[in-house]
Amino acid sequence: METPHSGYHWNGFDRSFFEGWYFRVTLPRLRESFAFMYSIEDPSGGGANNGVAAQILGIDYQYLLSSFPNPNKFWASKDRLGLGHWGETNLDIRPQLLSMEAFENQITQGYQVTATLHQGALPEHNCRWCYQIVPVYGWGQPQQPQQATAGWLSYLPIFEPGWQILMAHGLATGWIEWRGERYEFSRAPAYSEKNWGRSFPEKWFWVNCNSFSETVGLAVTAGGGRRKVLWTMEEVAMIGIHYRDRFYEFVPWNSQISWQIQPWGEWRIQATNGDFRVELIGTTDLAGTMVRTPTEEGLVMCCRDTLKGLLSIDLRTRQGKQIIAANSNVAGLEVGGAGWDRDWVK
Repeated sequence: METPHSGYHWNGFDRSFFEGWYFRVTLPRLRESFAFMYSIEDPSGGGANNGVAAQILGIDYQYLLSSFPNPNKFWASKDRLGLGHWGETNLDIRPQLLSMEAFENQITQGYQVTATLHQGALPEHNCRWCYQIVPVYGWGQPQQPQQATAGWLSYLPIFEPGWQILMAHGLATGWIEWRGERYEFSRAPAYSEKNWGRSFPEKWFWVNCNSFSETVGLAVTAGGGRRKVLWTMEEVAMIGIHYRDRFYEFVPWNSQISWQIQPWGEWRIQATNGDFRVELIGTTDLAGTMVRTPTEEGLVMCCRDTLKGLLSIDLRTRQGKQIIAANSNVAGLEVGGAGWDRDWVK
């Protein structure tokens, strides 16, 4: 189940570097989600933007940010998903993965994450959490080696940034305490992804959902952006669908992909390959919430999110036989970057 690029990418020297992780838990009955976003910039500690940040988007679009200026308190595994940061603690050891009990007792402020555990505390925001995850889908065909989201070229330093979906779908059990309220859940839909490099794309969109009202076990992620490839720019997009132990992949090297994305409010993405065709339509009349993303100038408010978007998916064979027709009202919808004064059509 472990995907490529799950480990930490920093080479130990480059100051102009960031790595970011995104973890989401959806509570369908409440039509609410929690999205945890962690990032480290300039891990060497020598630049103006060095530091670690934790952002959380929670109930009723409440948003919080905690900054940790000392990157030496951050730890991450090179060969698998594992990361954390100790903000306040009396422990006099190198930061590392702890047992749930040790973390609860010893770490007053901070977080730790693996593929099966997510735990943390931000007392300044009256927020604590601890839940365990059973991965269901990584990225690729189930029961086969998992795939790099951007293909084999992602192993070469030519894309800016790198992007990897770590877990398209999982089941989370535990609790989140959020500003005086405790939310307990069992087998709630969970999702995770990451990115790394020198900065986010110049412009991008993103659609994600793994909780559909009448379709169990369906996970959909789509994204597109204007990104750097060596010394040029390109516009690319992809759609990935996991359903009933099968992976449907629409990527630039095997599909024709088009999109019509409004500056905010509507996302339409179509793709066709040799066997299938798919259309995603996401909409929202909510204002969304601004969150920060890494840039060459540090963390900047340049990304608008909703976790209560409406999403429909229609997947068919090329001959027209319908495979999936599903709807959700808890989709993640996002636009970010610059150049959103008009619709983006390709």
